[in-house]
Amino acid sequence: MRTPPRILAVDDVPANLDILRVRLESQGYEVVTAVDGEDALARVAETEPDLILLDIMMPKLDGIEVAKRLKQDATRRFIPIILVTAKADTKDVVVGLEAGGDDYLTKPFEHAALMARVRSLLRIKQLHDTVSDQAQLLQNKTTELADLNSSLEQRVAEQTAEIERISQLQRFLAPQVAETMSASEEHAALVSHRREITVLFCDLRGFTAFTESSDPEEVMTVLSEYHEAVGKLIFRYEGTLERFLGDGIMIIFNDPIPIPDHCERAVQLALDMRASVGALSAKWRKAGHDVGFGIGIATGYATLGLIGFDKRREYTAIGRVTNLASRLCDEAKDGQIVVAQRTYNAIQQQAEIELLGEMSLKGLTRPIPAYHVVGWKAGATSGAAGQDSKGLPA
Repeated sequence: MRTPPRILAVDDVPANLDILRVRLESQGYEVVTAVDGEDALARVAETEPDLILLDIMMPKLDGIEVAKRLKQDATRRFIPIILVTAKADTKDVVVGLEAGGDDYLTKPFEHAALMARVRSLLRIKQLHDTVSDQAQLLQNKTTELADLNSSLEQRVAEQTAEIERISQLQRFLAPQVAETMSASEEHAALVSHRREITVLFCDLRGFTAFTESSDPEEVMTVLSEYHEAVGKLIFRYEGTLERFLGDGIMIIFNDPIPIPDHCERAVQLALDMRASVGALSAKWRKAGHDVGFGIGIATGYATLGLIGFDKRREYTAIGRVTNLASRLCDEAKDGQIVVAQRTYNAIQQQAEIELLGEMSLKGLTRPIPAYHVVGWKAGATSGAAGQDSKGLPA
């Protein structure tokens, strides 16, 4: 309802309209007028009054018909109508009220009676408008909540599908690769590219002889314990687990997730793996299994990307660096971490290293210098030693 309320006065006698206007405006109301029934309907559509004072006896269209038409209009049926009539017959009053009038006044009427009825019906109109506004607000909130719930359901469904997709990918790919594939519609980070990486190869010494002399169940138990021990460490140091080859494992650092200290991190992982598998080796020896552990590490450029077909893909690195790390691993004795020159150059200040001399490796035309990492120097730090590449505690 407006402030001040707007009242439409309808009468075909100009003098009566003037009297109504003066009386109503003296009480602070805004007044508009109409001179017959048709004019009244047009003014209602134009001004949307808060209350109507409607004369019954008028030419063209009488007040009874105007009231009926207004009450049949869903948008205007709650505008209160005070019928003004010169007829005091009860039948006429009943006809007017049944037509849609909310109250009536009999001419001539007193000013106090007019104002009392006006105030009474405006209070009802204000209450109706308040309830209507609150109902609309509630409807809007309900719609908004329904939209939010629908959006939330859609987001939950999308996230559930995404989690399921990553879970399926992680059955075959390293977590970093699976998440990168899921996050990129075109898998841009996994398109074939060239980058410097550090590659770590490790496997169990004496494993072939062990498998030939042991039951399959014993072999599976040893492999399971071995993979469980090193797997946690690989993910802790954010290495990309490229593949399992029985007891052999290939790990890539610095792709697809960039790691600035990839050489140091690979060596730190190797040291932790050696300690963890060393404890397992002691346990295995008590069970009569003579199984050791060796590691080879090399740093260099490789081409990386997805290979395979639509039903099965693998992420791999191709280049001399992978072959070099693999050959160094082949030469490593039980407990040795054998690194190539570029890895040695990156870690020589932090690690205790022994020169093993030049090694002639299968597939390489010339001998290369090789080094054994004894341990990490006291007080030496790296991203791998204290935190991961994202600054989180290792």
